[in-house]
Amino acid sequence: MEYLSILLPIFFIFSVGFIGQKKLHIDIKSVSAVSVYLMTPLLSFSVFYETTFTMDYLYMMFYALTLVLGIVAIVYVIGYFRGYSVRKTCGMILSSAFMNNGNYGTPLVLFVFGEPGLHYAVILMVIQQLIMVTIGVYYAAKGSVDNGNGKDTLKKVLKVPVMYGAILGAIFHSFQIPIGETMLEAIKLVGNAAIPTVMLVLGIQLANVSVRKIAYRPLSISLFLKLIVSPVIAWLLTFILPVDEMLKQIMILLAGMPAAANTTLYAVQYGTEPDFVSSATLFSTLASLITLPIILSLI
Repeated sequence: MEYLSILLPIFFIFSVGFIGQKKLHIDIKSVSAVSVYLMTPLLSFSVFYETTFTMDYLYMMFYALTLVLGIVAIVYVIGYFRGYSVRKTCGMILSSAFMNNGNYGTPLVLFVFGEPGLHYAVILMVIQQLIMVTIGVYYAAKGSVDNGNGKDTLKKVLKVPVMYGAILGAIFHSFQIPIGETMLEAIKLVGNAAIPTVMLVLGIQLANVSVRKIAYRPLSISLFLKLIVSPVIAWLLTFILPVDEMLKQIMILLAGMPAAANTTLYAVQYGTEPDFVSSATLFSTLASLITLPIILSLI
C-alpha cells in the first residue's frame, strides 16, 4: 500500500486529464504546446543553471543510449525470427524502446526522491528528448506507410526548445552570468508548472487512444520488453556505472516507465502502426500500476 500511495496521486492527475478530455473535448495540441514550448524549457533551464556538472551526466547519456539501443537490438532479433515487416518492427521499437520519463517518470521521481531526485530526472528527460528526436523519429519515418524520409518532421521536432533551454542554462551556469533571485524565481515558477501540466496532457492523450484491432501477441511482447526487460538492463548497467546510489535507483525506476506518449504522435503522423503503438501506450501505462510498485520495492 505504501507504493500505491505514491502512484495513486499521479494516476489521479492523469484521470483528471482523461475525464476532462471525455467531457470537454480539449484541444490537446494547445495544452501540449504550452507545456512543450513555454514551461518545460524554463524547467530545464533552471535545473541546468543551478547544476554543477560532473561525470554523472556523461554516465546518464551512456545509460540512456545503451538502454534504447539494447531494446532496439532485441526487437530486431524478435522481428527476424517472427517474420515481422519493417513497418511492424518499427512500430514495436516505438512502443518498446522509449520510456515516458517526462509526464510520468519525472513526477514519480519527485514524489519518491524529492528535489535532489528531480534534478537527475529532468536531466534524463532532456537526454531522452534528444534521443526521441533522432532515433525515435528515424524509426517512425522508416516504418512510414508512404516511405517518407522524415526530413521535414525532423526539422519541426528539432525546434522543440527543451534541449535549448538546457543548453542556455548550462551556458549561464558555466560563464556565471547573473540572473537575479527574483527573475530566477519567476523562471522556476513557470517551469515547475510543467510537471502537473504534462501529467494532464498524458491523461488527455490516453483518452484519445484507439484500442481497435489490437495485435495481442506483439502487444504482450512490447509490454514485456518495456516494463520488465528494460529495467533489468538498467539494473545490469548500474553495476558498471560509477554513480551514486540514488541515481542508480532512479535509472532503474525510469527504465520501468511505460511507453513514451510522444511515440503515439509520431506513429500517427507517419502511419507506423498507430493503433498498435497507441494501444501499447495505454496498456503499458495501466500495467505500470502493477510493475512499478514491484520495482520500487526492489530498489
